[in-house]
Amino acid sequence: MGWRTVVITKGSKLDLKLNNLVIRSIEDVIKINLEEIEMLILESNQISITSCLLVELSKQKIPTVFCDDKHIPISSLLPFYGCHDCSKKVLLQTKWTDHQKAKIWSIIVYNKIFNQKKLLEDLNKSQESIDLLDKYLDQIEDFDSTNREGLAAKVYFSALFGKDFKRGENDIINACLNYGYQILLSSFIISVKANGYITELGIFHSSQHNYYNLASDLMEPFRIIIDKFVYEKNFDNFDTNEKRELQNILNQEIEINGRKQTVNNAINIYTKSILDVLSENNEEGEIKFIKI
Repeated sequence: MGWRTVVITKGSKLDLKLNNLVIRSIEDVIKINLEEIEMLILESNQISITSCLLVELSKQKIPTVFCDDKHIPISSLLPFYGCHDCSKKVLLQTKWTDHQKAKIWSIIVYNKIFNQKKLLEDLNKSQESIDLLDKYLDQIEDFDSTNREGLAAKVYFSALFGKDFKRGENDIINACLNYGYQILLSSFIISVKANGYITELGIFHSSQHNYYNLASDLMEPFRIIIDKFVYEKNFDNFDTNEKRELQNILNQEIEINGRKQTVNNAINIYTKSILDVLSENNEEGEIKFIKI
């Protein structure tokens, strides 16, 4: 398995030679062995790529993410079969019970709010907001039926970015958050597929218009990584350079299961742990969450 997220940011011609990704641009020619690559992101619309390279990327289960003209991930190329027993995995996925999903979703929401509280504490933010999040943690029910997640989000974002901040507005902070979340979602889609499951069947999300319900569920506790990054950077603009910094988050290190891992590796470790607990119907199984 590779360890590098390779991002192509300018007009290039991509080809395959002796198991190497060959990147030809006006300035130079770069070669990267495919064994080193964990994910390939094509950010520019001025990139041409050969079919033989695409086939080999699929054979080696290296996901390729394509971006639109605004440099936002829009689609990905994945092999049909993420693992040798994917048919078995999908069958198990269709048999996940509401009881299992309710328990897992409440755990996911708890971890998400806990990390939000921890970040506010680390940044010495409003004690009133921290106390409210602490209160919500004790009120989480199966499937988060009382929507503690939504209530916590309002308190959390207001404390983190200021009382005037609102999600969904057209501003730099929201643009950064949305872009970062999209990067995370792409990685979670890839991780779910690599484990042999399908993204349409979720734990909590169930929209018939969302192809990525399961990935949307699983990514929730990882949003904190983007939130913290955007807060610390405090960008004045949101353009190509800022997007590249956000893309590089997947290569940064974070603690999970007592060890430092890249964010991309942490996503794979966490995703596998949850899917194993669900498919083995093991309520005592360990879910491996990140620590911020």
